[in-house]
Amino acid sequence: MLLDTLANADRYAALHPGFRRAFEWLNSTDLGSLEGPRIEVDGERIFAVVAAGPGRGQAGCKREAHNHYIDIQVAIRGTDLIGWSPRDACRSVTQPYDSAKDVELFADEPAAWVAVSPGCFAVYWPEDTHAPMGADPTIELFKVVVKVKVAW
Repeated sequence: MLLDTLANADRYAALHPGFRRAFEWLNSTDLGSLEGPRIEVDGERIFAVVAAGPGRGQAGCKREAHNHYIDIQVAIRGTDLIGWSPRDACRSVTQPYDSAKDVELFADEPAAWVAVSPGCFAVYWPEDTHAPMGADPTIELFKVVVKVKVAW
């Protein structure tokens, strides 16, 4: 898991072959005007999903992990609270891995909650579980999740 501001995104381009393109797109796009649900960036290798709505609260958000995509979660409006745990520490699977949706769900409590403020991003690899949209239900969120294919 990684947390930083979009202003520092260039520092992370070397971590994955798709990160340079993903961060270039994030930094050159009017993210606040995006309409989803899905925006193509580089075909199936990089695409974005818009998530908007009230926070679900810590108890109401799903703990998830992906095998084939890395998530770059970017807050545009509202501070998202995202739970995190190492995937290998999770023991309570509520939905086995679904390859069509690239998601496995867990009931384990996150090891930490991370505030992702507007202008910031968090990166979640397949080794991470994350519980997005954990902000209080009184907080309206608008965020973009860039999905970067693991196998390039």
